[in-house]
Amino acid sequence: MNKLRDKFQNFMEGRYGIDELGRFSMFLSLGLIVVSFFVATLILSTLAVLLLVWGYFRMLSRNQTKRWEENQKFLEVKERFFGFFRGKSRAFKDKDHCYFKCPNCKKLLRVPKGKGNISIHCPQCHTDFVKRT
Repeated sequence: MNKLRDKFQNFMEGRYGIDELGRFSMFLSLGLIVVSFFVATLILSTLAVLLLVWGYFRMLSRNQTKRWEENQKFLEVKERFFGFFRGKSRAFKDKDHCYFKCPNCKKLLRVPKGKGNISIHCPQCHTDFVKRT
């Protein structure tokens, strides 16, 4: 059994391995395979197989810098997508503050609720604007 493990370790030496993008493509292809069992279309099956092959290609690749750059781009898109929802949930739960975006730099600013018209100063770009809380 140790010989098999050693052979596998030698094979994977210098290869990229699995990362967030690889996991996402593998789970997406698995989901598409399950859906293609119920909805028998050639497009879904082909897409699932292509995603699976692409995931294994990335995992077994020796070009680590290219795979790392791909993963970083994926993580940026993922953070942009989930960050949009994360920011809204915090503002929705907070009943004591209002949240405004700076008209200049788009930074999210938190101010106390119920103060009427107030002048808000952005700490990032030093823009002043008036909003009603």
